[in-house]
Amino acid sequence: MQPLTETAAYDMKIALIGYGAMGRLIEQMVDDVGHHEVIARIDSDGEIDRTDLSDKLSRADVAIDFTVAGSVWGNVDACLAAGVPIVEGTTGWHEQLPEIRKMVVDRGGAMIYGANFSPGVNVFYRLVDLAAELLANFPVYEPFIQEQHHSRKKDAPSGTALKLKNLVLAHRSGDVSIAATRAGSIPGTHRVGFDGPADQIVLEHVARSREGFAHGALIAAEWIEGRTGFHDFSVVIDEILRGPN
Repeated sequence: MQPLTETAAYDMKIALIGYGAMGRLIEQMVDDVGHHEVIARIDSDGEIDRTDLSDKLSRADVAIDFTVAGSVWGNVDACLAAGVPIVEGTTGWHEQLPEIRKMVVDRGGAMIYGANFSPGVNVFYRLVDLAAELLANFPVYEPFIQEQHHSRKKDAPSGTALKLKNLVLAHRSGDVSIAATRAGSIPGTHRVGFDGPADQIVLEHVARSREGFAHGALIAAEWIEGRTGFHDFSVVIDEILRGPN
């Protein structure tokens, strides 16, 4: 994996907040790409001492957070106190988004977040947006969303499904039904369908593993390092899709 811009660091020191499945996968990917280093691993199974967290962050260039929704505010606060940009991969906290955005901007910090950091999912968003725009001209096609995840995922529907719903509703009134399934070890499947009286159109994204999320989180870390402000990961995807020129 190469940095996205000429200013992206090749030797970032990364702090992992949350050292579960995603944290370990990100560390493995850091080892594989070779030009970054994980210098802190903060396990968040219990309550994190915020002073201790800020101390552990002090040597990092960027932090990546995959914990639980209830920890996001405190983790962002600790990163701001340490002057460290944060990549927020946790979902289920978006009711706090206006408050956290204000905190980051007012304190001159840096944060990038996304409902899903998979590059494939972010291209999928754009395909769904285009399909919803085109089919808005044919109101007989009624939209629906189905999503499936592993049984350990707590938020339902997923942040990705809610983002897909908002994309569809940007082009039509009413509501969109979301069916959420939690079972087994499913990494993540999202379907957006448009059902008409004569036929049905279905767009689907299937994650084979969590590697796409880890890859996107590292892309986001390279992008946010050295910046300030509160950013959605879609900004990074837009930059990639536009290309170097």
